[in-house]
Amino acid sequence: MGLTTPSPEIGALLLTAFLYGAWRFYGFLRVVFLTPLGALPGPPTPSLVYGNMKEIAAMDDTLLPDTWFTRYGKNLIDREFFMRPRLWSLDPRAIHHVLSHPNDFPRPEEAQRGIRDLLGRGLLSVWGEEHRKQRRILNPAFGPAQIRDLTHIFVEKSIELREYWANATRSGTARVNVNSDLSKLTLDIIGIAGFGYDFNALNPEGTPNELSMAFRKLFMGTPSISSLGPVLRLWFPILKRIRTERGATLEYASQTFQRIGTQLVEDRKAAILKEASEKHLQGIGRKDLQGRDLLTLLIRANMAQDVPESQRLSNEDVIGQIPTFLLAGHETTSTSSTWALYSLSKYPKVQQKLREELLSVSSDTPTMEELSALPYLDAVVTETLRLHPPIAMLTRVAAQDDVIPLNEPFTDRHGKLHSEIRIAKGNKIIVPIMAMHRSRELWGEDAMEFKPERWQQPPEAISAIPGVWGHLLTFIGGPRACIGYRFSIIELKAILFTLVRAFEFEFAVPVDDIIIKTAPLGRPSLLSEPEKGYQLPLILKPYKAA
Repeated sequence: MGLTTPSPEIGALLLTAFLYGAWRFYGFLRVVFLTPLGALPGPPTPSLVYGNMKEIAAMDDTLLPDTWFTRYGKNLIDREFFMRPRLWSLDPRAIHHVLSHPNDFPRPEEAQRGIRDLLGRGLLSVWGEEHRKQRRILNPAFGPAQIRDLTHIFVEKSIELREYWANATRSGTARVNVNSDLSKLTLDIIGIAGFGYDFNALNPEGTPNELSMAFRKLFMGTPSISSLGPVLRLWFPILKRIRTERGATLEYASQTFQRIGTQLVEDRKAAILKEASEKHLQGIGRKDLQGRDLLTLLIRANMAQDVPESQRLSNEDVIGQIPTFLLAGHETTSTSSTWALYSLSKYPKVQQKLREELLSVSSDTPTMEELSALPYLDAVVTETLRLHPPIAMLTRVAAQDDVIPLNEPFTDRHGKLHSEIRIAKGNKIIVPIMAMHRSRELWGEDAMEFKPERWQQPPEAISAIPGVWGHLLTFIGGPRACIGYRFSIIELKAILFTLVRAFEFEFAVPVDDIIIKTAPLGRPSLLSEPEKGYQLPLILKPYKAA
């Protein structure tokens, strides 16, 4: 039986596949072996497949970058999967260059795709002109006046948690996993303040609602940074067709957000139009932006008559903000408030000094202005966000060849001095937020200590840090800086104000048993009980003035 000759169509298909594979392979070789980053110093690479990724994923307390910068200097490279180089830089000018040019240094494609799968087309998952358009519409909802109107929600929900803990400590003291309860608190807050949706998470007798369950499933199984899956699916898109448990979870959560989000958006639109009709308004203006949840403010701004049709967001874009609000406004603030209570437990004198300031306020329900007028509370919050930023590092990728300027020159592996770093298209850059916040050169020898007093006279060197708030990178900087930083800061102040006035906090376990696990947020876990996940057990005792 003779061999058949392949048809021209099959031959063309095979040739196309071969050329595509050759092109991708050349791109891989170019990034790995022809990178201008090759001369930079850096740690040895333990694996040709995983590079340094397993080493980073296994680190506790995120101290590995600190060690690297101490040993190799402010500019170094490590290797990610399949030996692809990544630039790490502690140079403030280099970080400013990367953050201020987000289109030249976007989030890596695999990360962008993962976030789009999680969040849809929200502010965190779009880039370029689409991001600018969404941000223009969203900006009015996050102004000082709007946060002022939401402050009572922060306080009222914090009081609910205070009463819940007061009931638990009726016999004198109680052991509480504050990480879990603060997560429920911030979920309730963002539900009501974000889109007028009551999760009722703090109600011990309540049952989880559908949106809450979808959100928790969505973020329960976030892949480790050492997971090869996202990279392989990017390189070989056919792998996305393989059905996985994680994929089924994403599909369920996405459908739930879409269905409930659509209903929420339609309800808000109807309510806004009804209000405009009852007030006999000719149109909806930006002046009508006061006193509503963020979703209502967003929809009002999007419907405003002075917004050109081309600048309006689609229904899909508006619905995409709901999981974005949940992610950005829930876990990050619960993580920050958890580390604040950790720090106050570790430094009882700071805890008492803060309590004395808070008790000087006569009201249980402070306004935004009253919270902002407390200097030591402000220092405690700022120091918490310095020492325990929710996100330890950012990854960006060069969209084209570029030259990154530096404040200080460095010496490469060959002894050559450089005042800038050449970077090639496809090279990744790590913005080391936590390492920058712990740099002894910037903060002094006590950089690892929780010391709110440092903010009475901050070191001059930190003025070079290109952050949007407080000379910190907690809320990033540049055009993609966190739009909700005011929301987060006032919410954190309201939580601490309410809880620290009412309770004394101390560790329920040895402090050495508490470690940081970053996946992707830095949350506390116990060495002795890793199977129980994230937790921070504290002993709570009702405060009684002498």
